[in-house]
Amino acid sequence: LQLVEPKSARSRRTITLPAITAVAFKSHRARQIEERLVAGRMWQDTGFVFTTPMGTPLDGPNVSKHFHRTLKKAGLPKQRFHDLRHTAASLMLAQGIHPRVVMETLGHSQISLTMNTYSHVLPVLKQDAAQKMDAMLVGT
Repeated sequence: LQLVEPKSARSRRTITLPAITAVAFKSHRARQIEERLVAGRMWQDTGFVFTTPMGTPLDGPNVSKHFHRTLKKAGLPKQRFHDLRHTAASLMLAQGIHPRVVMETLGHSQISLTMNTYSHVLPVLKQDAAQKMDAMLVGT
């Protein structure tokens, strides 16, 4: 494992997390404190949020294996771990979150990249826009 600097200045950013995510992080932190106690002097304080039970960084292939086992156990189709990023973006756009907010959350440098990548969500948004215009014009 080799740590490298992020590929751009925009890669270092602060994002606002949903409250449910903050709750999950607090729960994870409690589990990690227990792991630290069990590991004792073997614990390596790397500063990472997600680590092995010894505090070391997670290995990408191992994360993928665990992710695939979890999907299979849940009866979900196989997908790449990176697809979670696409799912989050698609869900944000489908909920009507402004594309610029989605762009900044993902760290894209241009809104065109976000919109071209997630254009499959646009038909849902177009239908929603038409229904909203209809409601406004008809007065319902």
